[in-house]
Amino acid sequence: MKHFRFSFLITLVCLGLAAYWGYIHSGVGGAVTAVSIAAILGVMEISLSFDNAVVNASVLKNWNAFWQSIFLTVGILIAVFGMRLVFPLVIVAQAADLGMLEVWNLALNDPKQFSTHLINHHAEVAAFGGVFLLLVFLNFIFDEDKELHWMGNVEEKLAAFGKVGSVPILLALLVVIFSVSMVEEAKRFVVLMAGVWGIIVYVGVDFISGLLEKEEETDVNIGAVVKGGGIGGFLYLEVLDASFSFDGVIGAFAITNDVVIIMLGLAIGAMFVRSMTVYLVKQGTLEEFVYLEHGAHYAIGILALIMFASMKYHIPEIFTGLIGVAFIVASLWSSIKHKRQSVAESK
Repeated sequence: MKHFRFSFLITLVCLGLAAYWGYIHSGVGGAVTAVSIAAILGVMEISLSFDNAVVNASVLKNWNAFWQSIFLTVGILIAVFGMRLVFPLVIVAQAADLGMLEVWNLALNDPKQFSTHLINHHAEVAAFGGVFLLLVFLNFIFDEDKELHWMGNVEEKLAAFGKVGSVPILLALLVVIFSVSMVEEAKRFVVLMAGVWGIIVYVGVDFISGLLEKEEETDVNIGAVVKGGGIGGFLYLEVLDASFSFDGVIGAFAITNDVVIIMLGLAIGAMFVRSMTVYLVKQGTLEEFVYLEHGAHYAIGILALIMFASMKYHIPEIFTGLIGVAFIVASLWSSIKHKRQSVAESK
């Protein structure tokens, strides 16, 4: 439980702030409602992002102590304030051609109009985040160096295509092009550009990581901070978190239009996701449950497709959360069976 102490503390602070915010607007009833909604949003964020924690841990376990601490301090500030508060404000500011202060006032004083602006640009955000998550999934599936294959021969044969490095990019581009046909004509170009930018960002982060690795291999002194390869990894995890978090922000507006309550509720979830990441790393859970990382990536692949589908269809948030949890649970059960079988064979 020690890994979750700070998360419980932040939860109490956020719920206290939610109660105060609700009380000054609608009295005791408003306080109770605000606390309830913040708690619901926290649980929703955790259910949507558990697979994110597993993937975070799979990357973070290879980092040195310095970059792990950076991710768990600076990273959480970016996750809570940057992605769950500032990023939605920036989108509305660009969409409505308003200044950030005007947008903040709009969010506080006319949350319905604010959420309308935000939801109207859901397709572009879904294209960007969806294609990034899809590439995370595809690069995991088409990894020829992967030794364990959860889905057996099918996954093993797909991994063989990893010899052709352009396969994930090709499939991602095809999905983006297909998704353009699901939106009205007036939005097709911006959705296409958003999808292309999602691919560019993924490739760019991968390029930075690869560049740093090459520098390290040639023993060029680029400083201890950079030599850990943490910059590329840090950027990767922050963009990955952004892709997850904005889907949660959009879903949160289906529950409430109050941007302050949304930020507090999602902050609770974000803290627990970070705590779960630390727990998985410190306990060596991924080494013990070998298919857990597989389940998380399959959940990410499904979430990516759901984000694309949400351009045209309404996908209930509970379905999005539960299907991810289902993959995690299934992979956990497969891991336990694999462990028992390995023990039996070793006797």
